[in-house]
Amino acid sequence: MPKTRLLTEFGIGSSLRHRDYTAAARRALQDALWRNSINLAELFGQPKEAMMIDVEIAAQDPDAVDTTALADVFPYGQVTVTAHKGGLDVPRPDGEPTVIVNAAINVSLNLELAQ
Repeated sequence: MPKTRLLTEFGIGSSLRHRDYTAAARRALQDALWRNSINLAELFGQPKEAMMIDVEIAAQDPDAVDTTALADVFPYGQVTVTAHKGGLDVPRPDGEPTVIVNAAINVSLNLELAQ
């Protein structure tokens, strides 16, 4: 299925005291999504479920990110979440760092369906 990327959104999230990479990633996704209302699929005459949503998470410990749990942030679309090394862990005096995670959300459609 040919896919054309039409939109990219970015977000940042943190876990201040619990070193919870998944919670920080969820906050990064919400940061990217919650201030937007984009009717992308409808603009191309397609159902929302046709959107292909590729999520990339950047965290210092990508293995600690529950990518399956993050997919439920999206109410529709075909969601794929991958975690990579990135983000930032900021040392704290108590030994547990503040975790900062970045998110990139790419939304694509099969534009051949719109023809």
